Amino acid sequence: MRLIKILLCALLLVAVCLSAVGMQQRQATGAAILFEGARLIMGDGKAPIENSAFIVNNDRFSSVGRKGELQPPPGAARIDLTGKTVMPAMVDVHSHFGFLKQLDGSMSKANFNPDNLLDHLKRYAYHGFAAAISMGTDMGDLPYQLREEVHPGAALFRTVGRGLAWPGSGPNDPARNDAPYVVTTVEQARNAVQDLAPHRPDFVKIWVDDRNHTQKKLTPELYGAAIAEAHKHNLRTIAHVYDLEDAKGLVRAGIEGFTHLVRDKDIDDEFIALLKQHPGVFFTPNLGITSRAMEPGRPAWLDDPLLHETIPPREIARLENQFANRKPDALANTRASWDLQVRNLTKLRAAGVRIVLGSDSAGDPSRTMGWHAIWELDALARAGMTPSEVIVASTRLAAETLKLDQLGMVVPGNSADFVVLNANPLDNIANTRKIYKVYLRGQEVDRAAMKAAWTGAR
Repeated sequence: MRLIKILLCALLLVAVCLSAVGMQQRQATGAAILFEGARLIMGDGKAPIENSAFIVNNDRFSSVGRKGELQPPPGAARIDLTGKTVMPAMVDVHSHFGFLKQLDGSMSKANFNPDNLLDHLKRYAYHGFAAAISMGTDMGDLPYQLREEVHPGAALFRTVGRGLAWPGSGPNDPARNDAPYVVTTVEQARNAVQDLAPHRPDFVKIWVDDRNHTQKKLTPELYGAAIAEAHKHNLRTIAHVYDLEDAKGLVRAGIEGFTHLVRDKDIDDEFIALLKQHPGVFFTPNLGITSRAMEPGRPAWLDDPLLHETIPPREIARLENQFANRKPDALANTRASWDLQVRNLTKLRAAGVRIVLGSDSAGDPSRTMGWHAIWELDALARAGMTPSEVIVASTRLAAETLKLDQLGMVVPGNSADFVVLNANPLDNIANTRKIYKVYLRGQEVDRAAMKAAWTGAR
């Protein structure tokens, strides 16, 4: 009897393995798939296609239309998405990879390794992101190598390499504070950019912040030299900024983008005029950092199901200790900061300035990888953007900003990167967190396996 049981188990194991091999072979052959019945948000800001149909062939969208209008190729599979909503996979234009170990909340250089970087990219994929960029704290050649790779079930990686900062004025946390190039002279600024140039980073990142008057910061002469040198090498530049006067100086010097809003005072007409003279400048607001800390008592977002799908209970408890029952003065300061940033965002939008999604994920251990990025959509909507505007900012505009022209829209020829939702985000942007399935490059992401690994489920 025992021998029979062993043989049966062996046969079952063989059957499972053959099934897996068969699935891999089907995926490798790139058989076409017709998806039909869903509400389709294409990423262009226009009204969705109700009762849509689209064909994925290999890793690309080959046709997009309405159900019944498309003729799939012979042998194509069909997937019924009736009652679901489909939108393009998202792109995050501000994150920090590698230092945060999500399972225990540690921040350390020791965590900056291939396994942890790939874990972060899989967390992004789990939450419906096709790509993200690491903003200024990447060490060595590993990030540039990863940028050239495509991993199944993982978002694409982009990097600015090491940023530039006055000593101590870069990243706030000790684990990353010495990651940027040290810049105290014009020669150091130019040399740092020259060192970066052969790697062709997606941007040259510049920190200009005195950290609440506790540090020195880059002067106009220093950041101006860095920007000029970057442009000599045909590299774009992006700045961390806090003060309005620094933002004005950076625009005058030719900066292409900002990873934060102005946060010391209300922006004025002079700044708006400068931006109109430089129409390509963009902002990633990073409002989720502030919006998550404004509730008295226990914040409702701590109970979000998506958060619990990827973060172990002990790390949830850590977040609860940090954000529940904040003191009245801390709440008041946070709300005042929120109101100021919303006013500034409103003025930028009214002036037609480009706003794209950027979360500043893993800037500290509480900004969990993946979930904090998707929470940024909620913050943008809370700040006055319509759900449609938020989706465009997090898909098409974000992809364009990173020059990932194959992403950001569900259109023929683009990479088949999309999210299937159980509810309509145009009704409520929080519905972007009600994820049914994620597809990257035409393949379904195995979210169940990821969830089991991250939460200890069996």
